Amino acid sequence: MDVVGRVKSALLCMSRYSWEQGVAAQAMLELGETDLALLMARDAVTRQMPDGRLGMMGDTGAVTDPAANGIPVMVAYGLTGEPAFQRAHERMLAWLLSGAPRSEKGILYHVTDHRQFWVDSFYMAPPYLAAAGHPGEAVRQIEGLRDALWHPDAGLYSHIWDDDKGAYEREDFWGVGNGWAAAGMARVLDALPGTMDGEKNRLAGYIRDVLDGCLAHLRDDGLFHNVVDDPGTFVETNLSQMLAYVVFRGVGGGWLDARYLPAAEAMRRAAYGRVDEHGQVRGVCGAPHFDHPGTAVEGQAFFLLMEAAYRDLKTIKD
Repeated sequence: MDVVGRVKSALLCMSRYSWEQGVAAQAMLELGETDLALLMARDAVTRQMPDGRLGMMGDTGAVTDPAANGIPVMVAYGLTGEPAFQRAHERMLAWLLSGAPRSEKGILYHVTDHRQFWVDSFYMAPPYLAAAGHPGEAVRQIEGLRDALWHPDAGLYSHIWDDDKGAYEREDFWGVGNGWAAAGMARVLDALPGTMDGEKNRLAGYIRDVLDGCLAHLRDDGLFHNVVDDPGTFVETNLSQMLAYVVFRGVGGGWLDARYLPAAEAMRRAAYGRVDEHGQVRGVCGAPHFDHPGTAVEGQAFFLLMEAAYRDLKTIKD
């Protein structure tokens, strides 16, 4: 079995919370493994809460994470025509548009028990909103998260802002968090209609900003520290995969300059060097507490997303 096959098999053997189920299903879709994506979508519907949140597995405080399952469920409806998928999609969308807790400006909080914006949310809800016919709302959510979490001088995003405290809960520039932001905006950009060229250009600029901010801290081995600007934190694998994915998609989509490709290729090589004989991507920000180097579904999924984007770029170039 090749490396991609081993990474995929390892992913399928891992336990998954709502966002992990969603990003895993997205990886299957981008690889062309629609049968597996359909099965994952079906299980996300099985575990849908009455309020509409998909794929819930004990993470009942999650607000935006369940939306990562939204696009796979929409695709599942298109493939099968089963009304259960359509109903599940409509309920998930209704949660985001009207049921979920949000700020006075309408920006979604990340958890139910605190009025907090997390950088993770860039990836979880806006791409689904854009794909589900609400591109303006997707962009509005991105703008609100950026207002709360972006540091222009550093070119990086903080992890968590707390509205009740009026301060950061975690100001650190968490590597994977910046990856969530870059990848989420890339997915939204690709989903925006042609009538929104201005918004596309603005998002492309935001993505370049965070790419530049991260790449300023790229190590010689093609990896980053877990807190991007803190060399005292552990060396981490997943941010390299996430940024390589963004670069390959951006260059392939024509909205990112090819000058980013050498860095992306170096990050891809570094990720390959972290895959063990069992197909586990080692040294990612590790589940379940994400405070140590280990393994995680999102680490597996982004290796696969990176490879799907690399494959598609090669097809375009060839």
